[in-house]
Amino acid sequence: MNYNPFSLDGKTILVTGASSGIGKAIAVECSKMGANIIITARSRDRLQETFLALDAAKTNYQFEADLTLGDDIEKLVSLLPSLDGVVHCAAVIKKLPLKFISEKVLQQIMSANLFAPAILSQQIIKKKLLNNKGSVVFISSIAATVASLGNIMYMASKGAVNSLARGMALELSEKGIRVNCIEPALIKTNLTNVLTQEDLANYEKKFPLGRFGNPEEVAYAAIYLLSDATEWMTGSTIKIDGGVTLH
Repeated sequence: MNYNPFSLDGKTILVTGASSGIGKAIAVECSKMGANIIITARSRDRLQETFLALDAAKTNYQFEADLTLGDDIEKLVSLLPSLDGVVHCAAVIKKLPLKFISEKVLQQIMSANLFAPAILSQQIIKKKLLNNKGSVVFISSIAATVASLGNIMYMASKGAVNSLARGMALELSEKGIRVNCIEPALIKTNLTNVLTQEDLANYEKKFPLGRFGNPEEVAYAAIYLLSDATEWMTGSTIKIDGGVTLH
């Protein structure tokens, strides 16, 4: 038998925001590592594309859901089997200078990026659906600690996610459940479409490793945190940023 401490064979993993970008990559790569995958997102068609990319030999499920809606969270949780891991990937971004932000837009950002994963986590734990020694992974961002112009609302949401994760890590430690964050810098996904090509080109020059990241590179970190290799790791943050925060 080949030795592989990062195997996910036999584990059941829920991945939110799995219809594209980082969420899709995490679902697909975890499937390749042997996990049974449950995916959820708002877009039925794109969710189906992810589902078809999973290992058909495993027990996989897909559930269309808008996690900013309490009823959708409740329905999703009622359909979930026992889990070994949860990866919170669903997120939205909207760039606005401080003078143009509004309570409505801030509520939208916080609802998707903070409230949804917090309430989903609460429901999963309350229903005792996450096995002892399970793993929760939040896809945060370097924006949690690194300021950028026009990004105040997203920064605030990801900073709150990091604090949520640390609090959960302490509270759930008695069950052996670990909670960690991944902080990517700019990854080439649909979310980067909010930036102009000129902005992207100028920003890429700031990366010591010379390029933006790929979704699969975040997925590999998620696999590490979901695997038994990190049974003694909780409340931590892994930064994947091409060296951009070295400046």
